[in-house]
Amino acid sequence: MENKKQVLTRRNFCKNTALAAGGILAVPLEVAASAHVLGDDAIKIALVGCGGRGTGAAAQALSTKENVKLVAMADAFQDRLDNCYEILSKKFIDTDKIAVKDEDKHQGFDAYKAAIDKADVVILTTTPGFRPIHFEYAISKNKHVFMEKPVATDAPGIRSVLETAKIAKMKKLNVVVGLQRHYQRNYLACLEEIRADKIGQIVSGQVYWNSSGVWVKERQENQTEMEYQMRNWYYFNWLCGDHIVEQHIHNIDVANWFIGEFPIHAQGMGGREVRKGKEFGQIFDHHFVEFTYPSGAVISSQCRHQKGCLDNVSESFMGTKGKIYTDSQNKGIITGYDGSTIYEHQGNNDPNPYQTEHDALFASIKAGGVISDAEHAAKTTMTAILGRMATYSGQLITFEDALNKGRSLMPETYSWDTVPPVIPDESGFYPIPVPGVTEVLEKGSGVMEK
Repeated sequence: MENKKQVLTRRNFCKNTALAAGGILAVPLEVAASAHVLGDDAIKIALVGCGGRGTGAAAQALSTKENVKLVAMADAFQDRLDNCYEILSKKFIDTDKIAVKDEDKHQGFDAYKAAIDKADVVILTTTPGFRPIHFEYAISKNKHVFMEKPVATDAPGIRSVLETAKIAKMKKLNVVVGLQRHYQRNYLACLEEIRADKIGQIVSGQVYWNSSGVWVKERQENQTEMEYQMRNWYYFNWLCGDHIVEQHIHNIDVANWFIGEFPIHAQGMGGREVRKGKEFGQIFDHHFVEFTYPSGAVISSQCRHQKGCLDNVSESFMGTKGKIYTDSQNKGIITGYDGSTIYEHQGNNDPNPYQTEHDALFASIKAGGVISDAEHAAKTTMTAILGRMATYSGQLITFEDALNKGRSLMPETYSWDTVPPVIPDESGFYPIPVPGVTEVLEKGSGVMEK
């Protein structure tokens, strides 16, 4: 594999982040905010992370009405990069939107830098564990950003993203995060009704992502442990964060957004009931969490990856005057406690929110506006991480402790020969968190995430 000996160190990344105030902010704000006008009038895009989500996000960016071109691509794996390029080239075959030459295709752990350097707008869609590093570099180079959720998998990553988000706002750079319900009409319409006091103060609710689960990548001959885990990334916390963070974040986010707060603490339970094979790495197949908010609201959170069970991806909230139901299928219903319908969203012709978020990003760039999604996305990602900490430990964990004392899950260096943070035993099984035993905070603070 190309760049096999290329090593990106976490230590250098942390050092660079610490120097942000002196280095990143040295570029005048007006240059950062208008970078896309340099050269021709096309907005140049770099794609970092060429898997399925990256391919989809790039296609949506290229489908906006603005004059945009894909000029660079990067991925750890050459085959994913090549496949993504082929798909996009066929989709936009009759346009000049794909302007990626062979020298603009970059592979390896450090490849993101060369791709980002060539663009005005960066699409960050690698596995989530790398998001803080890529986001920090993009903002240091004065690029507008679209990045997928979650924005990190551990507390140090969240702290980094929060710092970078501040710098992005100071530089007047647009940052859109793929929590697409913020761009979905039924959710926006229901939020407007909430703000108009149609259901009163939210006091409780339930949020769900219960489904049969996702793909599994089998171990291949001659793979290093690092390559195997990156191919099968969904099942390793340093890369994915567990499905409560990678997937259920959408529903948890709606609770935070509608309530207008972030939890003060969480407690819960979870485990591996049916998904027990070695191919499922270290994550749970179910989580149940109670999040308590400063206002006193309590939200019950369920996520499950178990086949043959009831599927449910939705949110319900109870207020002092009424209740609300929302889901990703464009439903939005508000009823009173007397059974009356206060509001019902008719969303049969609503636009695709995945497209809308890109439309909003590029329209804002063209108009000289600023969208700043990163801070909220970091805190809502931290909420999901807090939930994982609660289920793994079986303890009540405060948001403050989780953010400030949560330990790093990431390796010190990144190369194909790096030993990942978790490794299998002699039988091929990975260590699984055990509630009541597993600790999730830094040593000396009470409860270390194993």
